[in-house]
Amino acid sequence: MQPTQALLKRFRKLPLTTKDINKGFYKGTRTGNMGRHTKYGGFVIDWSKVRTYVVPKDLAEFKLTPFVTNKVAKTRGSYEGYPNGPRSPELYLDRWKAENGLD
Repeated sequence: MQPTQALLKRFRKLPLTTKDINKGFYKGTRTGNMGRHTKYGGFVIDWSKVRTYVVPKDLAEFKLTPFVTNKVAKTRGSYEGYPNGPRSPELYLDRWKAENGLD
């Protein structure tokens, strides 16, 4: 008499998936929670749990470097003639007409 194939398998050392375990298993995304859900379906942010990143004051003498080189020029949009700049509805319509043609 031989044991079944399931008993012959070694202990699986792979991470658990939702197919390995019965209902009730929630893997999540490893992001942590930043607040709590209300009983009415809303979400209340707990500001003591929110991550904040502190930038050093003098970046010229800072030893760590960013992933992007400092030689990249900053590109800025040209919004001459539009009172609200990039949020102007006239700019949106003009760009839409230029890219999509008249409708």
